[in-house]
Amino acid sequence: MIFDSPFFTEMLLPFLLVFVVVFAILQKSKILGNGKAQIDSMVALVIGLLLIGLPQPRDIIVGLMPWMAVGVAVILVFMILYGFVAGDLSDAPKGMKITFGILAGLFTLGVVVYVTGFWNVLADWIASDFEGSSLWMNVIMIILVVGAAIVAVTSGKPKKDDD
Repeated sequence: MIFDSPFFTEMLLPFLLVFVVVFAILQKSKILGNGKAQIDSMVALVIGLLLIGLPQPRDIIVGLMPWMAVGVAVILVFMILYGFVAGDLSDAPKGMKITFGILAGLFTLGVVVYVTGFWNVLADWIASDFEGSSLWMNVIMIILVVGAAIVAVTSGKPKKDDD
């Protein structure tokens, strides 16, 4: 089947993804000039071909895309369920939007660390005897201090309007 072939999954799809995204960014930002679609497409073509020619960046993109699809599916299910309960999603509280932004950022960071193989290096460093117990105590202390600072800043008395 064509969808299982390495040419399709490791060459054609990453090339198309990078080409379309770079072209869209160049068109939207108008970095190379207004109405310069031919130049934007040539730059996007070169970047897409460079991606295909270099295995490490291509492997990162090929590894990221399934995780992105899972993340999008999870967000879609949440939004459908939230829509059933709360109604219109355009009226979502600002705190929920910020929370989703933070969670999306953490998810993306975690997936990039995992796909690039840096997770193994990080896990070995944490698990090693290189001041491992001191490291964890410092991490816990930093989390406690940051948490206390957040609570102190957000628990201030709200100001009353004189209207």
